[in-house]
Amino acid sequence: MREIQQLYIDGAFVEPHGTETVEMINPATEEVIGRARLGDAEDTRRAIAAAKRAFPVFSRTGKEERLGMLRRLQEAVLARADDLREATLAEYGGPYARASWTARYAASAFQDAAETLAGYALSRSVGASTVVMDPVGVAALITPWNSSAGSLCSKLAMAVAAGCTCVIKPSEMSALQTQIVTEALHAAGLPEGVFNVVAGRGEEVGGALSESPDVAKISFTGSTATGKAILRAAAGTLKRVSLALGGKSPTILLEDADLAEAVPFSLQAAFQNNGQACIAGSRLLVPRARLAEVLARVREGVAAMKVGDPRDPATTLGPLASAAQVARVQRYIRLGLEEGATLVTGGEGRPEGLTRGYFVRPTVFADVRSEMAIAREEVFGPVLAILTYEGEEEAIQLANDSDFGLQAYVFSASVPRARAVAMRLQAGRVLVNGLHHDPLAPFGGFKQSGIGREFGVLGLESFLEPKAILGPGA
Repeated sequence: MREIQQLYIDGAFVEPHGTETVEMINPATEEVIGRARLGDAEDTRRAIAAAKRAFPVFSRTGKEERLGMLRRLQEAVLARADDLREATLAEYGGPYARASWTARYAASAFQDAAETLAGYALSRSVGASTVVMDPVGVAALITPWNSSAGSLCSKLAMAVAAGCTCVIKPSEMSALQTQIVTEALHAAGLPEGVFNVVAGRGEEVGGALSESPDVAKISFTGSTATGKAILRAAAGTLKRVSLALGGKSPTILLEDADLAEAVPFSLQAAFQNNGQACIAGSRLLVPRARLAEVLARVREGVAAMKVGDPRDPATTLGPLASAAQVARVQRYIRLGLEEGATLVTGGEGRPEGLTRGYFVRPTVFADVRSEMAIAREEVFGPVLAILTYEGEEEAIQLANDSDFGLQAYVFSASVPRARAVAMRLQAGRVLVNGLHHDPLAPFGGFKQSGIGREFGVLGLESFLEPKAILGPGA
């Protein structure tokens, strides 16, 4: 039984003012594996004050000094990669391969930020003036439970690169992962107050961060509903706000797509991270003439998936993160049936042979109409909706018929054709003929998928403010 009884404020592990505790539950077994004590608004104010004190000195550090910090942070997190993988398996239930990747990805975020900073001009001539890119101030970094370590490290890396001090609010559902990452970050030896970590409830810790006049910037990843609440709260002090929110990403199979290659990729896109991914390709758009062939391949692909123990390297899908997530996904499966969609595979209940754990059956619906809830709302679980279209124009219209616009996928035998379709999609990222990732390319969404971008130059600039100096010597 693991007990986590400390927060991280002003360069030290400290006892929280908050008294609430939460249980850590292994989602594969439903066993309690630990307890964590949460911070409250008072702890948050202490953390903000520490970041505010550290900012004047840290904001004046030079590029080389920050690059050195980023290298130390990368090394420190990489040194704990095995521990982080084990925590992810135990606390979150991500399949072994993804848990291993997540640990490496968290460390690489600092290298990616260093590469971006190294090539970025913090001062430049514009017209007859000098434009200096200043750190925006104290930043609040609010991270989700479905990508705990990766999101925390990605946001912190860019804040450090920009010269911002910060207060990190991780999810209270990720206490074990947060503890390991925080211990690693502490080992990197950054100045006191540069980063502070306060895990707690959104209404308390997140609310205090959103309303504080001493916080200049909020970077939030999570649900669209919470993002809207943060935006409203931040308006009172005109904070700079970046929001990476939900998605309902379309995967378009054009009529010339190689289905033997495209369907397996489509299933990976839909069910990645146990379906708990904002970028999940949860809408599959199929030419009506090829629907029968797609359905046959989908049934075959889902049947080959192994749902079960996330520690087994052969496992494709682990459990969902919580009982609440299971209830949410089961509700959407019932909604799909009630609205008239055809169940292709899966359905309600646990997969066969599993008697405990937060497992759900990977589920696919056909005959889905664009107005159905399973086609419009983010399920956040392994549920795929298949829609059909006649012609490329209808495919593009269906893909864009969404309140979201985070990511999209296009498959075609012709790369120029796929790229031409990609250019017309309302999505922050479009992946062509595969599942690609570029840590230096911007990430973020159109419409209700968010505001602003993370990663690369645009991610760095989200923590910077331009200051123009005019006159003699500029």
